[in-house]
Amino acid sequence: MLFHWAPDPIMLNLGFIQLRWYGLLFSAAFLVGLVIFNRVFKEQKKDLKLLDPLMIYAMVGIVLGARLGHCLFYETEYYLRNPLQILYVWKGGLASHGAAIGMLVAMFLFARKYKDFTFLWLLDHVTLNVAFGGGMIRLGNLINSEIIGKPTGGDWGFIFGLIDQVPRHPTQAYESFFYFNLFALLWLLYKKGYGQKTGLMAGVFFVGTFSFRILVEFLKENQSLFENELSYNMGQWLSVPAVLIGISLIIYSNKAK
Repeated sequence: MLFHWAPDPIMLNLGFIQLRWYGLLFSAAFLVGLVIFNRVFKEQKKDLKLLDPLMIYAMVGIVLGARLGHCLFYETEYYLRNPLQILYVWKGGLASHGAAIGMLVAMFLFARKYKDFTFLWLLDHVTLNVAFGGGMIRLGNLINSEIIGKPTGGDWGFIFGLIDQVPRHPTQAYESFFYFNLFALLWLLYKKGYGQKTGLMAGVFFVGTFSFRILVEFLKENQSLFENELSYNMGQWLSVPAVLIGISLIIYSNKAK
């Protein structure tokens, strides 16, 4: 029941440039998102000319939010002393909670500029992309042997050979599996017409994603040393308000006309 895991994170090494599996999966997530939104725009009779700027808003918001989230939530002191290091995205460090905040800001700004869209309509439908993207990114984390789980305490689990020889929970795989299933649920809700029930899909996404995040964090190693002194780690604390936002959206969607 032991699975020895030590893949090379570099997909192709050309010397002057390295192509990594994580980057491929990250890019693929946005490409699939573009395909999804293209279909949504056609079915909802939205102007396809606005699809490209929407994807740019989403990409910038998610990536920028994820990077700032990691720097401010997990390594605050270091990045306050070395602010230029925030720009060194190739060194790694992205936080899903920051990505969620970046997504909210991006959709709000897009809705303000393009009056054909409401903020909640955008938020409902962008969750399709984000759920699928979350599954792809966690696969990238698995290939990188990062964000690892705690020891299983038994004779089963993943042995991340690049780190140690201890059987651990493959929490990246757990999360990836969950996000792909959440995407399937959200797509089903969309096809059933619940995309017209303002805020419902976004609410399901927030409640589902961050409730699961609270649970799976019990199986993960802390990402920063300061978290060892906390009863619950940073990921769990940040997930609580996100779950409350999701519950509020579901309640609102059932009251809205």
